[in-house]
Amino acid sequence: MRFRQVHLDFHTSECIHDIGSRFSKINFQEKLRLGHVNSVTVFSKCHHGWSYHPSEYNDMHPGLTFDLLGEMIAAAHEIDVAAPIYLSAGPDEKLARRHPEWLIRNREDVPGLGFLEPCFHHFCMNTPYLDLLINQVEEVLKKYDGDGIFLDIVGVRKCYCQYCLGDMLRKGLDPLCEEDVWKQGEDTYAGYVERMRAAVDAIKPGHPVFHNAGHITRGRRDLVHANTHLELESLPTGGWGYDHFPLSARYVQQLNMDFLGMTGKFHSSWGEFGGYKHPNALRYETALSLANGAKCSIGDQLHPDGELEEATYRLIGAAYEEVEQKEAWCEQVESVADVGLLSLEAYKAKLYPHRAQERTGGSDTGAIRILLEGKILFDVIDMESDFGKYRVIILPDDIRITRGLKEKLNAFIHRGGKLLASGQSAMNNEGTSFELDFGIRWLSENLYRPNYFRPLTGLMSIGSTSFVMYSQSQRVACTEGTVLGDMENPYFNRGPFAFCSHQHTPNKKEPAGLGMAEGKSGIYIAWPVFKEYAEKGSLVLKEMVLLALRRLLERPMLETGLPAQGIAVLQHQKEKHRYILHLLYASPIRRGEKIEVIEDVVPIYNIEVVLRLPVWAKRIYLAPQQKEMDYKQEQGELKFILPILDCHQMVVIDI
Repeated sequence: MRFRQVHLDFHTSECIHDIGSRFSKINFQEKLRLGHVNSVTVFSKCHHGWSYHPSEYNDMHPGLTFDLLGEMIAAAHEIDVAAPIYLSAGPDEKLARRHPEWLIRNREDVPGLGFLEPCFHHFCMNTPYLDLLINQVEEVLKKYDGDGIFLDIVGVRKCYCQYCLGDMLRKGLDPLCEEDVWKQGEDTYAGYVERMRAAVDAIKPGHPVFHNAGHITRGRRDLVHANTHLELESLPTGGWGYDHFPLSARYVQQLNMDFLGMTGKFHSSWGEFGGYKHPNALRYETALSLANGAKCSIGDQLHPDGELEEATYRLIGAAYEEVEQKEAWCEQVESVADVGLLSLEAYKAKLYPHRAQERTGGSDTGAIRILLEGKILFDVIDMESDFGKYRVIILPDDIRITRGLKEKLNAFIHRGGKLLASGQSAMNNEGTSFELDFGIRWLSENLYRPNYFRPLTGLMSIGSTSFVMYSQSQRVACTEGTVLGDMENPYFNRGPFAFCSHQHTPNKKEPAGLGMAEGKSGIYIAWPVFKEYAEKGSLVLKEMVLLALRRLLERPMLETGLPAQGIAVLQHQKEKHRYILHLLYASPIRRGEKIEVIEDVVPIYNIEVVLRLPVWAKRIYLAPQQKEMDYKQEQGELKFILPILDCHQMVVIDI
């Protein structure tokens, strides 16, 4: 896969005429060069259902008079730019009005929002529509020398259409049982993937194919491996936020698949004409992709007249010029991590595959925020991951212990690994006892909420005091563990006949059980601190977790004075015999109601770094500047000071 890609949306209504009237090979090539682009995804079929080339199996857009797809591919290839081909797989609005019986239907037999809303309707892949879609894919594979197939908006769906209901009855499934309906959805998607792969391989064996669902579900490796590579759609301003990509990338990288991070040039999200990010935002977002082992993709939307806009490609070029200079240090890298975060989404996807989706928010998000802010080197893992790669595994908030997981965790602990568990994690499925040895005993769920945490003296930066905890806690007693902090309850729960002040009742200032303890298996915290951090962001929550990790790791691989909003990722280029430390710094701010933006990138100076690597460094230099760095190495510690960090800096350690 190429490092500098553009995903060129072109969803164009039949109400617009003169399609592609201003397209020219010269303009197309000039703008791609201006943007330092080396791959552009071009359109065969859009969400409106129209083809952008002559087709035996579809109707060409009524406002188009020539083969726009063919012209774009030829122009791109002439300047050594790859050109994967896009087909809208899920939505096809033109066909939806001709064959509404092929659409996904809900339980009330309604296809989405109906036909009086300006929206796209989605097809069921268990209908004759799949035959037509495969014909469309086969056609572009035979007619055009594209560099891949991108099939958009597909995934496991619940559907109550007559085709699915008939299949369920023939299989002995119950259409009135939601789990059986999901089972049918799984079968339908598996059939779609299998037939599509066979059709592609019959024409171009091994040709790249990606099925886009907008989010890679952690823990569903079966869905992941339906693709030849992964494209992590993650527009921070478009609903994904700045938490989503690091969380997704830290999971995907350890799956050993080529992948890219897809953001957009838009101020908001897809479908926005005339919206532009600040150049610093794209600089940061593409650097974040590189730091996490990904290639880069930036979404654009082609105007109906077919002319690429200079302003857009100057904006993209400002980021991609930097990416081009950095690529040599970002190929074939492996992540280096102290900690494995066992994703709660992945855990639920394994046990309850249809209840898993957590694109943003929740325990996983709170955990990666703390880990990133604390500069802890980590991967996001699932139940199939190699636990032996890590020194500490985090069980966030609600990882109940199954028999298989217990065996795997006990083997990890036996080899010297440690656990950090919170809330109802490490308990049995009933939530009545602990399955792992933290030197504690479960008593009951606490009846008081909110309540308070009082750490031992000197453990927190603010000092020894009681901190309010808003989430549901567990009452736990210490047996053989070391108490790191107590739980305190309020005088009473707030209610209509007993309340105090504006928010909640003050603490009674007397122990009511333990709040945090360390035992043989590791450290346990009595609140679901990760989910609470995602919701509340209280300093005490982060300090509790980082305190626990400092105790469990003792000597982490990385320590740095980079501020909280900075990001540090360590990659290993094994074949090049070097480590690459990526340091990033930018501060997203909220503009409008829900949009986070990056505008100012403030340089950070004199950042102290300590690395504890298992090898001796031969030299250290900045990349891509190739500037040598002064450093000290003694007693297993490599120390240096980075003079300045301006958005993104790679520090290379040759070994």
